[in-house]
Amino acid sequence: MIGTIYNVCMIIVGSLIGKFLHKGLKQEYQTILTQALGLVAMVVGINAVVQNMPKSHYPVLFIVSLAIGGVIGQMLNIQKHFDNLVGRFSGGNLAEGLATAILLYCIGSLSILGPIQAALNHDYTFLFTNGTLDGITSIVLASTFGFGIAIAAGAVFVWQGSIYAIAMLLQNSINTSMVTELTIVGGILILASGLGLLEIKKISVLNLLPSLVVPIIAVLVLQAF
Repeated sequence: MIGTIYNVCMIIVGSLIGKFLHKGLKQEYQTILTQALGLVAMVVGINAVVQNMPKSHYPVLFIVSLAIGGVIGQMLNIQKHFDNLVGRFSGGNLAEGLATAILLYCIGSLSILGPIQAALNHDYTFLFTNGTLDGITSIVLASTFGFGIAIAAGAVFVWQGSIYAIAMLLQNSINTSMVTELTIVGGILILASGLGLLEIKKISVLNLLPSLVVPIIAVLVLQAF
């Protein structure tokens, strides 16, 4: 778990630095940083999809995942509950920034493969690399949305900690195919988040989060037969 702890600490430190930058930034600079983050999110999302789609053994699974996950997320109305919760503690557009932060921090090859590598091979290279990148990202995010971005550190700890624990319990069941399918769906969600930041199209990204569970279950079931 040392790699995950490092990752969490880097997000908190980056958010602290971004907090002080946030106070001195004029609105036009916050706007351009938000637009920059939107472009980054879109590129990261597209890259994840493009890199992993050719490796997919189940090319329509991401469609099924988004459909099923979207319906479940809409029934639970995750986006509304999340917005209301964040709104109790702060105003402005922190909810949107926090949702983007959680997706950027959690849904990526390094964040998924890192805990698996740590659990199976005691290799923390991916997590240390991911932590450094997240630290830099948190500076930019917090300079735009404020210190509330640090809340995402908790999500990262739970996410990576859960993957680490599952990898320890299911060492023989985790495979590259599962990671590939999960990363494709995750890339699409990050892309959707970027569209929202750029004000191209507001998408209830959090209502689509259950889509991330579908590829894991589907691959386990399909490979069982």
